[in-house]
Parts: sequence; C-alpha cells; structure tokens
Amino acid sequence: MEDETGVPEPAVRGADPDRPLREPAPILRPVVDEESAEHFSRPDGVTGGSDPRRRPTAGDHPRPVPGREAHPDPALAAAFGASGDGERGIERHPAWQDEAEVSPPPEPDPWRDPHAPVGFGEPAVSASEDPGAEDLSGADAPAPPRLSLSEALFDRRLSRQALAAAVAAVAVIALIGGGIGAVVADSARGLTTSTVRIADAPADVIRPDNPVGEVAQRVQPAVVNIRVSTPSAQGEGSGIVIDPRGYIVTNNHVVTMDGAADRADIDVMFPDGSRATAELVGRDPATDLAVLKVEDVQNLTVATLGDSDEVQVGEQVVAIGSPLGLARTVTEGIVSATQRPIALGEATTDGDVVIDAIQTDAAINPGNSGGPLIDSSGAVIGINTSIFTQTGGSIGLGFAIPVNDVRDIATSLMTEGSVRHATIGVNARKADNGDVEGAELVNVREDSPAQEAGLREGDVVTRIGDRRVRSSDELVIAVRRAGADVEVPVEVIRDGARIELTVRPAEG
Repeated sequence: MEDETGVPEPAVRGADPDRPLREPAPILRPVVDEESAEHFSRPDGVTGGSDPRRRPTAGDHPRPVPGREAHPDPALAAAFGASGDGERGIERHPAWQDEAEVSPPPEPDPWRDPHAPVGFGEPAVSASEDPGAEDLSGADAPAPPRLSLSEALFDRRLSRQALAAAVAAVAVIALIGGGIGAVVADSARGLTTSTVRIADAPADVIRPDNPVGEVAQRVQPAVVNIRVSTPSAQGEGSGIVIDPRGYIVTNNHVVTMDGAADRADIDVMFPDGSRATAELVGRDPATDLAVLKVEDVQNLTVATLGDSDEVQVGEQVVAIGSPLGLARTVTEGIVSATQRPIALGEATTDGDVVIDAIQTDAAINPGNSGGPLIDSSGAVIGINTSIFTQTGGSIGLGFAIPVNDVRDIATSLMTEGSVRHATIGVNARKADNGDVEGAELVNVREDSPAQEAGLREGDVVTRIGDRRVRSSDELVIAVRRAGADVEVPVEVIRDGARIELTVRPAEG
C-alpha cells in the first residue's frame, strides 16, 4: 500500500494485506461546562500542571479566580489564620496560649452584689455640699446623748406608747423572775424537809396467790445437788430423796458422767448446806435411772411421788434442780405432751436407752438432770433427764421419766440392785410408707418370744396390747409396758395384709 505521497507503507507482520485496517476508537472526553472551565482551567499561557517560567515568591497569594471570591471556613480561619497581633495562628507554641491577654474582671459593684459586706463609706453628699448632713463616716463622730430616767419619765422625751411598752416589759420580767424564785425555793424546801412521807402498804392487804412459790417451798427440802468427780473429770446434777433411810434417785448419766466413769466419788449437798458422801446402790442404763444412799443423815425430807398416768397435757408443772451449778433453781411451765418415746443414746448390753417421756416447756438445762418435775399439788410426776436443743441451752423442749416407771425401777434397784426389762428378741426400724406407720422387724433372734409367736423379718408391728406402735422406740416401750411372762396381742402388717398374733415377752 502506498500513502498519499506514493511511498509504500511498511507491511504489518502477521497482517492480512487484503484486509482493511480498523479505525482507532474515539476518545471519550467529558463535557465541561463553561462555569467549571472558568474555575478549574489553567491560566492563560500555562500548558502544564505548573508554569516553569514562574517561581512563587514570599508573600504571594493564590491568584483569584475571576468572578469567584474566596470565603474561608470560620473554624479553619480561627485555627490557621493569622491573629491580630501578627502571630501565625496554629503555628504558635502551646506554651504561648497561657500568655494570651485576658481582659481583667470588672470591679465589683457592692450595690449589685447581695453578699457584699456592710460598712461605712464616703457619704453620698459631703458635708461641704450639705452643712446640715450628719457625718457617719468615721469614729470621731460624737455618740448621741443617753436619756436619764428622770428625762424619760418627767421631761416627756419618750412617747406615751414607748413609755407604756417599757413599763409592761419590766412587769413581765418581774413576774417571771418571781415565779422562778418560788419554784426554786419550793424545791429546796422539798429536798431538805425533815418530814418523811413514804407510803407503807396496809397490814391487812391480801397478797395474790403464789402457787409456784408454795410448791417450791414444800418440795425444795427434798431436792439435793449431786457432784461427781474422778481424778480426771467432774460432773454435776440433781436428785430427790425418796426414802427416809437416805435413798436418793437420780439419772444414770449423772453418776457415770455420761458413761465416762463406772465408779466415781459422789458427794451430795443438801438445801441446808450440809454435805455427805453417797454410795451407788444400783443403776439402770436402759431407763437412765440410778439410786444412791447416804449414811448418818438425820431429818431427811422425803419427796411425795404422784401418779404420772393421770398427767394431762396443759397442766402447770414446776422443775427444781441445779442448772449450770445454780442450786435451788425453780422454773415453771406446762406439760406439752405425754407418752413421747425418746431415745437417750445408743443401745447397750442392758437394752435400748429409751424412755416414755413427759414433755414440758419448763426451762431445763444441764444440771437439772435427776431433779423432780412437780405438779401443782407438790407431787413428783417425773425425773428430768434430757432436753432437745440446737444451741446447748433450753428451748422449751424438756423430757422427764414418768414417776410410775421411776417408782418400779427404784424399788427393784433398792431391793435387788438391778432391773430386768421385758423383751421379745427383735431388732426393728421405723417404717412409714405414707399409709402405714410402725416398726419393721429387721432381725428376729432364734428361740426368742417373737419367733415362738410367729413373727418374721419384714413384718411391720403396728400395735402391742393397747399401745399403738409408730416407731422402733415405741416398740421397745410397748413391750416393757406389757411386762414379762404375760401373753399380749400383737398386730402386724405382712404382705399388705393385717394379721394378729400373740406374744409372751420374757425378761431380758
């Protein structure tokens, strides 16, 4: 191919000479309006980004665009603009900020300040301007003359109203002063008078009844304080005289110090202050009872024993003993329950330590053990033996051994020195399935009265004789109540069926 001048064009490597060449793509140029071109176009004579022919000099400012005035942002102008004192705005050193001139505060105006102090100043009008004005500015001003009494009363220097007010004030002050003087004088006379006016109670006045005090006076002479000691320990409790020959009943845990000593030195202190050494006659761990005997003690007061089977819930009772070592202490309360099976400790060789207790809210504390529980007639209805507590002190749940049991056991101890209780030869545990309460037999001994009666392991005993059985402790008590060598009916639950058998307890 040839161009317009007739010179052949060089061949394109790999191009088809017969194929026509494509036209170049058009250049897309944005449309620039006249206003934008006026603001953003280069100045005349400048062809590039900058004019190499022109070097800026100090103090030059941007060339203003014709038709457009520069309005800088106020915040930027405050930060970067020059200040009025010639400094260069934000380029100032931070320390110079403290040197900025601050206009002084205005002078305080006392007339506009409610907290301004009060004082004498220059008068509004000087004495030279007003000869009749009084000078109040200095201390040299003469003090005003004072009125004398004659001038105030007879020269009419005071008005009638002021004079009357002054007279009234003087009268009131005199009246008040006279009244105070009279009261003080009367008080002084009351403190120093020789006439004594103490009112005595009439001799024929009737005192209210004191049944608790009368019961305590009647029974206290029969109550003793017991002190037990070994080379390594000491204990204390109470007891009552039940026989004029010197027999005293108390708790087994008092004389053995809760089982810590089989034999110990025992001293008995009587209410009159006398003291005697006591010997252990016998004890019954199964019911927590023991009998002591003192020799050569004359004129002993013997307690009267009542009938514990007749005790009613709610009747008043009195407890006497030596709680915490405080002898002859009397507390009062009521019987809150009867026939309360209470286990006093672990099982022993003599049987389970269980009592059929009388429950009372009379305050019983350590040291009351072995002392009497007395009804309103002065008869002993129980021997205080234990308390239920979570604090170590009385919370109103005390338990006493019924006196009918005490009488039988003490008699056996005084005559034979020991006690044998009725038993049927079983071990049991409490059973309660929501419908039935009783004592479930977990062990029936060979050749025991229970085995001979046909009782089996797994049977739940619910009644022995007339006594309802709700737990293993109540089973022990029911058997003891029935007695030995006496046939007694037994009601049991076996395989869901209720059956009745007959058992003959034996002495254990």
